[in-house]
Amino acid sequence: MLGGKLWVESEDGMGSTFYFTIPYNVEPENSIITENIILSDINETNIPKLKILIAEDDETSEMLLKISVDAFMKEIIVVETGTEVIEACRNNPDLDLVLMDIQMPDLNGYEATRQIRKFNKDVIIIAQTAFGLSGDKEKALEAGCNYYISKPINKEKLLALIQKDFNK
Repeated sequence: MLGGKLWVESEDGMGSTFYFTIPYNVEPENSIITENIILSDINETNIPKLKILIAEDDETSEMLLKISVDAFMKEIIVVETGTEVIEACRNNPDLDLVLMDIQMPDLNGYEATRQIRKFNKDVIIIAQTAFGLSGDKEKALEAGCNYYISKPINKEKLLALIQKDFNK
């Protein structure tokens, strides 16, 4: 999924050596189409500078999200629990975007989204989860999320979703 390679070299009686590569700088494919979105023409410069809230309890996922949105963020707020997400949304009514992890401590992303929608109907919320189970997308949309994306986050897919609402 990351564009790397995995292979093994084995010799009887000598053992096996396993190799893998993960590219540092992957160029997007020319014409990836997902959910009727053409991702080949994504241009981060068309997205205005946004105030973004990242709700993520996993440090690696948080770093990946920060890298993905770095080009068009004016301010970023990071929280780790569902309760902190709600509090941050109340304290920052000018938020443009919430990247909502579904599986967080104390209050999951579904319930946090429901609570946020009681006082903020305008902020764009993108649900993100490592559990791409059947029905998760519908459950996220029903809770009040605008979009749903599964982990590992594909930067081009994320940018395509963001462009739907923030394209200049």
